Amino acid sequence: MSAALLYQYDCSNALKYANDTSLTNQTMSFLDTLMGFSSNALSMIVSYDAFGNDTKSWGPPKTERDGVWELRSGGDSGSELRGGVPSNLTPDVTVCKNGNDKGCYKTVQEAVNTAPDNEWGRDGMGKTVITGSLAAGQPGIFTYNTATVGVLGDGFMARGLTIQNTAGAPTHQAVAFRLDGDLSIIENCEFLGNQDTLYAHSLRQFYKSCHIEGNVDFIFGNSAAIFQDCQISVRPRQENPEKGETNTVTAHGRTDPAQSTGFVFQNCLINGTEEYMALYRSNPSVHKNFLGRPWKEYSRTVFIRCNLEALVTPQGWLPWSGGFALETLYYGEFENSGPGSKSSQRVTWSSQIPSQHVDAYSVQNFIQGDEWIPTSS
Repeated sequence: MSAALLYQYDCSNALKYANDTSLTNQTMSFLDTLMGFSSNALSMIVSYDAFGNDTKSWGPPKTERDGVWELRSGGDSGSELRGGVPSNLTPDVTVCKNGNDKGCYKTVQEAVNTAPDNEWGRDGMGKTVITGSLAAGQPGIFTYNTATVGVLGDGFMARGLTIQNTAGAPTHQAVAFRLDGDLSIIENCEFLGNQDTLYAHSLRQFYKSCHIEGNVDFIFGNSAAIFQDCQISVRPRQENPEKGETNTVTAHGRTDPAQSTGFVFQNCLINGTEEYMALYRSNPSVHKNFLGRPWKEYSRTVFIRCNLEALVTPQGWLPWSGGFALETLYYGEFENSGPGSKSSQRVTWSSQIPSQHVDAYSVQNFIQGDEWIPTSS
């Protein structure tokens, strides 16, 4: 239901760019009504999950800002689940730059066409690279359809890939990977871009030991996504990076307090590329890097036991515009380390997660991962 509300919102937002006709206006009016019904239904589902048939206890959804952390009933959410793509899987086919007759194909389409033959070779991050260069701003091109790779379908798994968007200056939104798929597992993959590198758009997603690189809002969307043991790297902006810039790692887009979505980073490293760190060290005062900013009203992002290097600005989090969403978002941190983790100068609208509530963001509780993520061996 959280995803359904997201898709309705996206449709309504996209229609704003359509020709202003009576049919467009009628459709937007219909979508506004539908979103209202969906929001009410989602709130009822949350209340039923919490209180069952005791309808007198039902009420508007509450969030961490109200002192409410959701824990799944009947499950053990305390221990970490360190799963991933099953280790006994073997590839059907491999794509590499120089195709040959040993199961290594030159294009993705050739590999798809021959996958049933079960031919395979060697692949891996940095070796199998899928590249695109679409950027928003071109006629008829919006952020959603700039993705080098876009996935629609539940149960998607990927391992040992590099996916990049090489769109050049001037900087616009240019997605490397967009994922719309419930119960998705991405392991040992690399996503390279600048603005909007990884569009974790919807539903439940699990990223394990991945490398994600970009600069502006480069992990964004409205999914329930957990990033575990990942390396998150800021890269230089494309235009005059030596003059300084303001970069943000995340921009989560939750629009409704009842949506079970958010970004959770566990045991991740937040750093810069070698090229970026050289620029940063030459003049730290002009290079600002933040953990996130609120794309939508109920943006939710937490960093748990992560290593935050010196490039993370002491304030930690950046407003989107004025006071937008500052009273409704939830940005939390718990037991982070490194020079960028000091909490004394953090913005007042971010939080340190109480230790008794940190299990709300476990893989088991937040995305019910113990039900669908295999344990790596």
